[in-house]
Amino acid sequence: MQDATEVVAQAASWAANQKHAQPDLLVVGVIGSYGRGTAGVGSDLDLLLVLRHCNEPIWQRLRRWDTKDLPLTSDLLVYSLSEWQTLPQWNPRLAEALRQDTLGWGIRRPEIFCDWCVHGAMT
Repeated sequence: MQDATEVVAQAASWAANQKHAQPDLLVVGVIGSYGRGTAGVGSDLDLLLVLRHCNEPIWQRLRRWDTKDLPLTSDLLVYSLSEWQTLPQWNPRLAEALRQDTLGWGIRRPEIFCDWCVHGAMT
């Protein structure tokens, strides 16, 4: 198993590279076990991406993200800013889980992270 600190550092580096290649990318957050700090043997890397705008259907959003430089098998959740801001209305359980579990990097502006997402790493 890779060291969790190393995995998160590699994910941060990937996020910085993606920001340069994808200017509409506002935020990348580590969610799931690595976001909570409970990763163990067999854990994958779950990432949350928030885009300024996203008109692609949900099933096509993953195509533009090259994850080969990430240290582990990865799952991505990709939302537009408007979807992210309204997440508690249409998926309150996921919103609560993300509020508690996300370690994030990105532009630290309150309008991106909303009132509902008050986790210290995300504000």
